[in-house]
Amino acid sequence: MKRSGSADLPLHYGYVPQWLAERMAKLGLAITESIATEYGQQEILRRLSDPFWFQSFGAVMGMDWHSSGITTSVMGALKRAINPHSKELGIYITGGKGKHSKQAPAELLKIAGTTGLNGDELVRCSKLSAKVDNTAVQDGFQLYTHNFIVGSNGEWTVVQQGMHPGNKTARRYHWHSAGLASFVEEPHTGVCGINIGPMLNLTAAEAKPSRQGMLQLTIEKPELMMQEFQQLIMPNHHDVRAEDVDLKRLGSILWMAHENNLQNFEELLLLQGVGPRTVQSLALVSEVIHGTPSRFKDPARFSFAHGGKDGHPFPVPINVYDETISTLQTAVNKAKLGNSDKQQALKALHTIAARAEKDFVPNNNFNQLIEKEREDSWKYGGKTVFGDAKPPKSVKKGVQLRLF
Repeated sequence: MKRSGSADLPLHYGYVPQWLAERMAKLGLAITESIATEYGQQEILRRLSDPFWFQSFGAVMGMDWHSSGITTSVMGALKRAINPHSKELGIYITGGKGKHSKQAPAELLKIAGTTGLNGDELVRCSKLSAKVDNTAVQDGFQLYTHNFIVGSNGEWTVVQQGMHPGNKTARRYHWHSAGLASFVEEPHTGVCGINIGPMLNLTAAEAKPSRQGMLQLTIEKPELMMQEFQQLIMPNHHDVRAEDVDLKRLGSILWMAHENNLQNFEELLLLQGVGPRTVQSLALVSEVIHGTPSRFKDPARFSFAHGGKDGHPFPVPINVYDETISTLQTAVNKAKLGNSDKQQALKALHTIAARAEKDFVPNNNFNQLIEKEREDSWKYGGKTVFGDAKPPKSVKKGVQLRLF
């Protein structure tokens, strides 16, 4: 078993309003389907095990970019949206927050009964991953959420979170079965191969090194384990600041979306009719779907897709959010029918923005950019947990949206 990474986050006790929860589920499903169509179910599990990607995923959904609430809210939205389509996607999500976390074993056994996977071993992996993070690693964090995500081929990912009562912070832990070979003598035993039945059979005689490797984790020193995975540490400040964002990457997206007509890019002609503000959101969603791991080191950047429910960096633009979902759903549905042109056009958004970064020079207009987004929020149906965005009393002239 390999722990893929962790994230240290400020602990937030806020709630997710219904208008956002419903949209998070729809966008989460559309993004998951896009990844599955383009890269396969294994890529979904790999990405969920990456703490940087996961935080970026939550930010692009309109959650507070740095808070602990991303964990429970995103996994809750995904469970509601994906499980009705599990047979098609080959992805099953179990567990949850509080009492729901304890339902994971029963849910895994039920899944095993319909898929032919080894339910007893899935339950064992679920319990052991929780045991290691809650007991073997004495870091002061007590688990209160546990999600075990399993693919139809037996590969799995764990996303779980603990709370530190002393300093009011949360720590999220990620595990991925693909790293099982990191601690055993026989790499990939019972993990990789053609799916001919139970793939995660850790009780088999040839899997003895795997079992010993998992048990060895429980007696390893925490400082040694901490060296095995990447760690994301989020700041305490709630607002989004320039130092939280890769300005070259954000700026190239704004340049493409607002400073260039889609007709200037042959790859994007199929997106004509989509407004510049929606193109900005779609470009960031495109990166969540198609970006490489190195592009998720600044999760705050993805909050510029759909803002944040608490108004940071700006209110959630509901109209843009809905258009993003609709465009993505249309692309996914057409791809299922063999027409992937629109899906490729969405992929090109990320490609063009990434290509522009090489010669891109950002300026110092970051704060003005946020101010402009807030002033315009009411035009796009902006909402926060505090209410609807209102038109500004006076619109300032000459504020540029550029970041170059």
